Amino acid sequence: MMIEVLTQGVIGTADTEPFDDLLDLVAAVLLGLGAFLSLAAAIGLLRFPDALARLHAATKPQILGLIAIVLAIAVSARSWQVLLLLIPVVVLQMLTAPIVAHMVGRAGYRTGTFDPGTLVDDELSADLERAQRAFPEPAPELGGRRLPSRDDQVSSRRDDEGRGSL
Repeated sequence: MMIEVLTQGVIGTADTEPFDDLLDLVAAVLLGLGAFLSLAAAIGLLRFPDALARLHAATKPQILGLIAIVLAIAVSARSWQVLLLLIPVVVLQMLTAPIVAHMVGRAGYRTGTFDPGTLVDDELSADLERAQRAFPEPAPELGGRRLPSRDDQVSSRRDDEGRGSL
């Protein structure tokens, strides 16, 4: 019995392939990395102060965590078919996450739920001011509403300050 353990290793058995243990270890490390990145994204969503910072936490670590978990599943299954089945999951997530983040970021900017001091370059304010000048009256295509002005953003920010954070 002791000779078998010494010749085959502690983990290995007689009927395993030589790289099975290594592939299992790689899968476990990838799974742990993916879980850590997903947990970091969840904590960032709860801890960051405004919508734009939360978007950063929601998109970047979440995508990398998903890629690591999908790779861990593919390595663990040891099958090209499984990998081919999981590739569309990653591709669709990589296509939709930036679009959703962009739309939520614009909505957060327009409603004023961000800290203007954290912006390095505010390119959207000039576009919104130009649009406000072009449509000073309520637009029918906006349902009779006008575009939010800087005063609307300040009042919305004041309203959010009283609610506290998560």
